[in-house]
Amino acid sequence: MIRWRAGVVEEVGASWPGAVELVVALDEPWSDPTLPARVKALAYPALVGELGVGRRVLLNVSALARGLGTGGYALVVAPGDGRPADPPGRRGHLVKARYTPLQAMVLGVDDQESEHHETLRDADDLEGMPVVVADLHSALPAIVAGTRTAAARAGRTPPSVAYVMTDGGALPAWFSRAAAGLREAGWIDAVVTAGQSFGGDLEAVSVHTALLAARHVLRADLAVVVQGPGNLGTGTRWGFSGVAAGEAVNAAGVLGGRPVASLRVSGADPRERHLGISHHSLTAYGRVALVPADVVVPTFDVDDDELTALGRRVHAQAVALGEPHGRHRLVEVHAGADLRSALTASPVRLSTMGRGLEQDPAAFLAAAAAGVHAVSLL
Repeated sequence: MIRWRAGVVEEVGASWPGAVELVVALDEPWSDPTLPARVKALAYPALVGELGVGRRVLLNVSALARGLGTGGYALVVAPGDGRPADPPGRRGHLVKARYTPLQAMVLGVDDQESEHHETLRDADDLEGMPVVVADLHSALPAIVAGTRTAAARAGRTPPSVAYVMTDGGALPAWFSRAAAGLREAGWIDAVVTAGQSFGGDLEAVSVHTALLAARHVLRADLAVVVQGPGNLGTGTRWGFSGVAAGEAVNAAGVLGGRPVASLRVSGADPRERHLGISHHSLTAYGRVALVPADVVVPTFDVDDDELTALGRRVHAQAVALGEPHGRHRLVEVHAGADLRSALTASPVRLSTMGRGLEQDPAAFLAAAAAGVHAVSLL
């Protein structure tokens, strides 16, 4: 069930492409007196129209009331004092967030009405394009930092990168400040939203057509496939949204791409199941991915005792994924000082499960190493 509140916009705050922060004064108090009467809310103007100070809004406060990881936001469902104007044009018939009260109709890159329909109608081959797959959205900027480091080492221009956003986390691409910041900085060239996710530069029905669009429409050198912000996990072997990483490996392999598996690694997570290589990676790549991939295993600087010990753990865990025990190829990539420097230069904040680069460097170095390897395949 949805927990609803209504209120009046008191402030218009920060904005980025597709999203705007508001401060809303609620009409009625919470049953819990510790919760605030003024809340930070997030609006997507493409769905609810432009909203200014003094406008009434209807809010979904379910996750906020439960203290869940939505960035501390109430979500604007609709203006409370009149409907938004009808959107211009009538092209496209892809419905996303289907059969929910906020389902949106978009023009898909693979839609019959799309100018790219003929290109994609019989497209079936990624032509060896490297496809880096990761579990957590926080891996995205680190992977791209790795691609840029590898290009700089080789004296090459950075590769063009398409981000394929799957629907395991946030559905609107607009929610991702990381994607918006990387796009603005020129670190990624486009966002393709696949499945039920929406709001990208291109919309696609499936991960398969999203990857084909990355190659044949955007002419990207490589693609990064990862869910939007808001990973869902239950502490069970199979109950986590990142299981789709294994399915993305399958899609890339079936279409003639070069799947590169980025390991979810942590040296700071207090949960044993996520220490070293997360059980999420071991399940997604070890049990779900049915085609061979290059699993990138980072090696860390030997002058850091903590990272050295963690590296030994990671290598021991990775054995289960590589031949002859598993079906994948283990590829060691050195994650040294230049890679760490590239991460510090990220145009967007690095954060995974609330930890930054200094608190959990291995998480970002492992993802960046996957980006380094992807460039070596070009």
